[in-house]
Amino acid sequence: MRSLPLPLALTVRLAPVAVLATAGWALSSGPDTAPAAQDRKPPATGDRSPSAPATQAVTKTYAAAPAPCESLAGKTVTSLVPGAEAAGKEIPSTDTEVRRTCSWNALKGYDYRWLDVSFEVMESDEAAQKSYKERVADKSGGGEVPGLGDAAYSVVNLATEDKQQTREGTVVVRASNALVVITYNGSDFENRTAPSTDEINKGAIKAAKEAVAALADGRG
Repeated sequence: MRSLPLPLALTVRLAPVAVLATAGWALSSGPDTAPAAQDRKPPATGDRSPSAPATQAVTKTYAAAPAPCESLAGKTVTSLVPGAEAAGKEIPSTDTEVRRTCSWNALKGYDYRWLDVSFEVMESDEAAQKSYKERVADKSGGGEVPGLGDAAYSVVNLATEDKQQTREGTVVVRASNALVVITYNGSDFENRTAPSTDEINKGAIKAAKEAVAALADGRG
């Protein structure tokens, strides 16, 4: 069996690292240092101005991203990425509480597969919903995936470089204040074609379902 060089676009791939920063303010007051007096009268309450209501803390369903390399069953990894180590490789992140990504890739014979699972935790459901809508708008041509998270979208695209086809599927899922993003692609280096749209789409959705379940379970 002859070995063929991988296209440059498939040999180097970096997952973006998103960093979300949060800020908080604390109000404090010094102790009462006025001298005590025997005939000191309690302050009148009739003309007191009402105090400002306390700021209600935002309740987050998910406080941190789970371990992404533990989000898929070993048999799922080996079925989607034949020849890959089930353990996967986590991509370094500047803030693992906010974003974590795991990648699996392997070349078996002439068939190449790459799979990414990424978790992104945001400050609120509204922030996650806004990010979800922006991502979906950037990936036209796909469709909704019913019954997955609060909202889910799947799209598959075909790219050709140096006469080699690569088909890539992306699934974006919003679950409360978190996003789960799956990227799954493949190429056949023997005949320079790519796996079918159905194969890539179903594989990406399968990974997305397991990753969302791992998020809900608090795994990792």
